[in-house]
Amino acid sequence: MSLLRNIAASYRAPGPVLDRLLADGPREDRALALCMGGCIAMFVAQWPRLAREAHLTGDDLPMLLGASLMGIVFILPLVLYLLAGLTRLVAGVLGGQGSGYSARLALFWALVAATPIMLLYGLVGGFIGPGPAKSLVGALWCAAFLWIWIAGLLRSERGGESG
Repeated sequence: MSLLRNIAASYRAPGPVLDRLLADGPREDRALALCMGGCIAMFVAQWPRLAREAHLTGDDLPMLLGASLMGIVFILPLVLYLLAGLTRLVAGVLGGQGSGYSARLALFWALVAATPIMLLYGLVGGFIGPGPAKSLVGALWCAAFLWIWIAGLLRSERGGESG
């Protein structure tokens, strides 16, 4: 199934989508690509908001973009790998049967699948600015991300694949 169809299907039933991704076997290259792709999309989503901020405050836009790039594209993937490891550790203590790879894939896929809402969040932040609309879209992104991640993690921990 294509990336876009998998993203759309993840909003209805994230478990089967993760099952399809896990069926290809442990592919760290795919996991890293999903992680980096999601982080790069998140970085791009920040551009409208950062442009607005630079315009309103007089800050240097390239400086804001550089700081965002460093935080989102270079540091966030490390944090995500650590978070996936911690969730796998907790799931293992609670009797989960998944693997480190399945925990990483569940987290990284949730990041990628929630990207369309993150892009909308960036547009709202850039064109409308702070307010109820931005808060609503941010809450929607958090809910979608958590829904897809938790459902995928639960599915992978019941699966019992090795790797």
